[in-house]
Amino acid sequence: MMSGVDDPHESLRSSPSKSIVDVDRVGIGYRQNGRHVPAVGEATFRTRRGERTVLLGPSGSGKSTLLKAVAGFLTPDSGSIVVDGRVNPGPGPDRAVVFQEFDQLLPWRTVLGNVTYPLRVTGTPKNRADTVAREFLQMTGLQDAVDKFPHQLSGGMKQRVAIARALAIEPLLLLMDEPFGALDAQTRGRLQRELVDIVVRTRATLLFVTHSIDEAVLLGDEVVVLGGTPSTIVGRVDTAGLADPDDPEFVTARKTLRGLLTDTSEDLTHATFE
Repeated sequence: MMSGVDDPHESLRSSPSKSIVDVDRVGIGYRQNGRHVPAVGEATFRTRRGERTVLLGPSGSGKSTLLKAVAGFLTPDSGSIVVDGRVNPGPGPDRAVVFQEFDQLLPWRTVLGNVTYPLRVTGTPKNRADTVAREFLQMTGLQDAVDKFPHQLSGGMKQRVAIARALAIEPLLLLMDEPFGALDAQTRGRLQRELVDIVVRTRATLLFVTHSIDEAVLLGDEVVVLGGTPSTIVGRVDTAGLADPDDPEFVTARKTLRGLLTDTSEDLTHATFE
């Protein structure tokens, strides 16, 4: 298990990759009170097809900023983000995003309607869209809720709908920003396990943001740790196949990640970006 990075700023240009996403020496900042404030100083990582990469860090460490940049909502100030061979692409259906907020569904559409909507928008015939949507709702355990509206669902059910909707369009990359952060511990744990199962079954490529160490170890093949102000990558940990919190390797990974976060926690005292 690798707990650190020999050279966290090493350029990807020197090593050709078959990855879906190459984030290469990316720096991102914001305008605040008329001045430019850096949020991400420099970050380099890659995600290959079928892999699950987790960005881990405390609030203000720039992990959501990087996710938004990969989604195409932000353009890097420096460096590049290459998605399937395209440099700094804008938003597109090849990257589906699931956020933490429960209100990301269309309130006037049923559960089935919410999942079929992006399929219809991207040109899928109605009958096919209905069939595909029902398949993914079955996969997420919502086959009996197809006619319900979002206001009739629990928070966990809403997130299941959002996941089904994202996967139904068969995106190149599934981006998830703290999707279980507002759920109770029991529901969160159940959805974490379900997500791993669904991602494995669909062979989806996942980029996941969290500040939870246990969630990062459970969901990731690799955990990329962000720290400092502005943030940089302070370490990487291989967590592939770790699913049992009592497993000695799981415990070791947890300790390693906690150490990486503790070493940079003082640098994040005044961080304001997420």
